[in-house]
Amino acid sequence: MARWIVTGAPGAGKTTVLRELAARGHDVVPEAATDVIAREQAAGNPEPWTADAFVDRVLALQQARQQPDPPPGHNRLFDRSPVCTHALAVYLGRPLPPALTAELERIVDTRTYRREVFLIRPIGFVTRTAARRIDYRASLDFERVHRDSYRHFGFHLIDVPPAPAPTRADLIAGALARAAR
Repeated sequence: MARWIVTGAPGAGKTTVLRELAARGHDVVPEAATDVIAREQAAGNPEPWTADAFVDRVLALQQARQQPDPPPGHNRLFDRSPVCTHALAVYLGRPLPPALTAELERIVDTRTYRREVFLIRPIGFVTRTAARRIDYRASLDFERVHRDSYRHFGFHLIDVPPAPAPTRADLIAGALARAAR
């Protein structure tokens, strides 16, 4: 299986690490929620995460980005997954949409992603953006929900501790190389 998930608390540096890996030639799939938020904000909705359909929109984009399969022997790194969307729904206190429940069952049953998931650990602060309006304390709570969701669905978390992005990218690249042997 060549699909790897990279997850973590908002503001932990996940996307920065993935940009570093992409610059080194790794195949990286961007985060769906950030793109959904950007698209909706550009259309005039300043807080798209408050819409009932937000979780469904994120999931739909994640599903589209799962295709096509990576070539044999080729790693693809996903900035979040439907398990993160589960964590998002739980964190927001929203009921799980039927499409999300079905997708979670499918990805677990078919082992769509590697069972090992890279968890980018918090760096001690959060830089707020138009899409990220969470404070550091809340980001830690959100990270806990992510950990719980991944464990619930049978994934094993690999901690990527706070460090400069190149060091974190080295850790992930090393794990990918070891898994390929």
